[in-house]
Amino acid sequence: MLFQFPLGRAQVTSPTELENALRSRQVIYCGVDPTASSLHIGNLVPLMCLLHFQLHGHTIIPLIGGATGLIGDPSGRKTERGPANVAQIERNVGLLSESIKSFFRSGLLYAKSRLPSASDITSDPEVKSNLEWHQNFTMLEFLRVVGVHARVNTMLNKESVRTRLDSSAGISFTEFTYQLLQAYDFYHLHSAFGCTVQIGGSDQWGNIVAGLELINRLNPSKSSEDQKAFGITTPLLTTASGEKFGKSAGNAIWLDPKLTSVFDLYQYFLKVEDADVEKYLKIFTFLPLSEIQMVMEVHKSEPDKRTAQRRLAAEVTELIHGAPGVLSAETMSKTVFRHPNSKTRTLDAQTLIDAFRGDPRMTLCEDTELTSVPVVKLASKYGLVSSTSAARQLAQSKGLYFNDQVVPDIRFTLHKSHLLDGRAVMIRAGKDKVILLAAAGN
Repeated sequence: MLFQFPLGRAQVTSPTELENALRSRQVIYCGVDPTASSLHIGNLVPLMCLLHFQLHGHTIIPLIGGATGLIGDPSGRKTERGPANVAQIERNVGLLSESIKSFFRSGLLYAKSRLPSASDITSDPEVKSNLEWHQNFTMLEFLRVVGVHARVNTMLNKESVRTRLDSSAGISFTEFTYQLLQAYDFYHLHSAFGCTVQIGGSDQWGNIVAGLELINRLNPSKSSEDQKAFGITTPLLTTASGEKFGKSAGNAIWLDPKLTSVFDLYQYFLKVEDADVEKYLKIFTFLPLSEIQMVMEVHKSEPDKRTAQRRLAAEVTELIHGAPGVLSAETMSKTVFRHPNSKTRTLDAQTLIDAFRGDPRMTLCEDTELTSVPVVKLASKYGLVSSTSAARQLAQSKGLYFNDQVVPDIRFTLHKSHLLDGRAVMIRAGKDKVILLAAAGN
């Protein structure tokens, strides 16, 4: 086995030869599409593969499609993407590069805390963009180097192409040639950096095979034992209910805390179904299988306590945002889901401010505003409820709280003594909607 990575029936080219090759250091790459400015948790499966390989002493190359992102991969799509915004793609490449480095930086710290024997890696992986070699690659050169080795009948048989040809939308020449651009990426990385393995989702199988074919045509192997390059695909992850992994109410869960707060990431994994939690513990953590088994035994004895989900949420949050992220998310969870009339004052203002820092639920405002504007208006102004009238109705039904105390009437205004440490207030609507208002400059 390469390593413990329970992903069902992953596809691997020449598995025996790959196993032998991995006994020595290899260079391994995985591509990332720059259609967004951040990684999302749907990227985690191939990224975790790269991280495993890095921890085993291999060199990894995360590759951003700065060139291919301008074209658009037809894999898994029923229709063609609209024209790419060149400036946006360029911006995304820069932001993604930082997002990738941040993931591996945090991931290595997390892995080393769970695996003392992990390789001593101190530098970030070298993130590349394929625009580096495509931007000066002329059409004539492309046809002479790549096109001459491409067989149209083989290209037509690729699933991503065949599916589109059978549809009313069809496929453009631009998208049809995407597989050749990705194939050249593999060849270039193989030639220039000694890259021997490409990792991708199962929808990338055809593109990966195209790269292997190009490498073998340009640098043919002398024998099966002299295999020069390999491909690995990981199954696309779905939940037990059949939904695509990584979505919450149709929205992506991003790794960038500016797009998805640390708390919301933590909550996503806390809400994972029982049928999925053991699988995710094996995929997204570095916990030993024996420890995962123990966690699941405790969980199954008292499933209402969601022991496994809490462990999963903490582990993944630490993987992505580090130990401070876990502390912040757990503090926020205890606060947001605190039962009304409990003792919020056991948490001091600074602890709450630190926990909510960077989260859209917290706002810094003038201290005079906190003690001069009715709570119903604060709730409306800072987004807890949709309008002042909605806040009034909530207050009249005794469903609006400040620091877990009921707002007594619609005219109620806070006094300095009501504030936590004289500087912050938690306003709650119902059971789990809260905002934290803190005095700026204190």
